[in-house]
Amino acid sequence: MAITFYYGSGSPFAWKIWLVLEHKGLTYEAKRVMFDAKELKSEAFLALNPRGRVPVLVDDGLVIYESNAIAEHLEDRHPTPTVLGDTPAARARTRQIAAEADADLYRAQRELMANTLFRPAERRDTEAIERARGALLQELTHWQRLLGEAPYFGGPAPSLADYTAFPLLRAIVRVDDREPGLGLGDRTPAWQRDYLARMEASPAVQKTWPPHWRS
Repeated sequence: MAITFYYGSGSPFAWKIWLVLEHKGLTYEAKRVMFDAKELKSEAFLALNPRGRVPVLVDDGLVIYESNAIAEHLEDRHPTPTVLGDTPAARARTRQIAAEADADLYRAQRELMANTLFRPAERRDTEAIERARGALLQELTHWQRLLGEAPYFGGPAPSLADYTAFPLLRAIVRVDDREPGLGLGDRTPAWQRDYLARMEASPAVQKTWPPHWRS
């Protein structure tokens, strides 16, 4: 079976699928789509995904886009090791957390980035940045409750819940990596720092680290 995976460096939705591929130990070819070169809007890429978004997976000629559809397809085709869980209750919780990450955590994280890294310095609004920080910190209290005392959102081992939430939680820290003082800084919750450290120790995370973040 031939799998080709199209991703954009730093895309949390693409990183999710890259982690799922590694979790399942699959053989695949990863093809990076360059955002700056407008490759998402190229004729060749739009033939794969007319919406011009990553990720895209081509599996033996079957083209799939939208990250959750891809994850479910990979789980159907390669159920072991699972990324959803071994019981109906575990699978429901994993899907719920992944959906919350895609919607609510992404929205809060994106608002901070939209007002900082994605906006020229001369156009930044300090009040808008502070509002984004406040909303994000409030959202993070919910994620602390979801994690509880477990090491991962999926329980004792990473699952699709973690592969969805981790890239977004790490992107928050990326703001301070790029421009110290614009992100949460020392207001970053301790649980988030600890969780990120656990995830970043994983060989799968190290292998899939966004290429442009390494420089």
